[in-house]
Amino acid sequence: MLAVKLVEDNSKPVGSARAAVDVRRANQCKTAPLDDHIAMEVPVAMVYNGISHAVMMATPADLKDFALGFSLSEGILTDTAQLFDCDVKSVAHGLSVEMRIANSCLAALKQRRRNLTGRTGCGLCGTESLESAIRPVRNVTAPVVSDDAVQRALKMFPQYQALQAKTGASHGVAWCDLAGNIVKVREDVGRHNALDKLIGALLQTHTDLNQGFVLVSSRASYEMVHKSCAVGIGALVAVSAPTSLAIEQAAAAGQLLIGFAREGRHVIYNNPWE
Repeated sequence: MLAVKLVEDNSKPVGSARAAVDVRRANQCKTAPLDDHIAMEVPVAMVYNGISHAVMMATPADLKDFALGFSLSEGILTDTAQLFDCDVKSVAHGLSVEMRIANSCLAALKQRRRNLTGRTGCGLCGTESLESAIRPVRNVTAPVVSDDAVQRALKMFPQYQALQAKTGASHGVAWCDLAGNIVKVREDVGRHNALDKLIGALLQTHTDLNQGFVLVSSRASYEMVHKSCAVGIGALVAVSAPTSLAIEQAAAAGQLLIGFAREGRHVIYNNPWE
């Protein structure tokens, strides 16, 4: 059995973002031993007032940011003040993020659970009808983001993705100001998780979401558009392609949506200012 050695990170109170394994690398028919770094992926249970709502496969870092961002982007909470307490515990087979939320939010969550059996990071597993598959998207105000700002952020992005640099297995999501400076980054093996972590971090610090844009290392899916709009983010830039539904939802919400963002070029799919 492969031996996995956790790489300690003193800045993370629970869990480790990466581990090391002993491997052999083959190159031109020759092999050599190597210490390889891999991204951690563990089950993380989202528990509200003692009720387990979802289990996500995630990187066990920045989990309190994750809990708050997930709760807000999924509509379980509508305000950060509705989360009274959050504690991350190691349990058998994974981690449990135990939250205490307002009674009104808990009542709405229980009603929702009657109609929804199971959730995943992709968001639609367990939805029982086509009508409930595509939720209404929140209207947002798109900031004016220059092409130069997008390109500046793209150029800086790789140096802010420490976990990706070590493992090659994580997604990065960055908050960038309107000049294209990267202000905050979160990483995870799941792109939705990384976005939720960033959302949680931004809202905990009361960041003005009208004064910047989100840059993601993945494609722009419906869920990425929906989650960002849910908290009032008016601009989303993705290094890969958007889906058709992502473009439709961005247009409906009034969100600036840019895809195929690579150094020297990007494609504007929706710009409410044009």
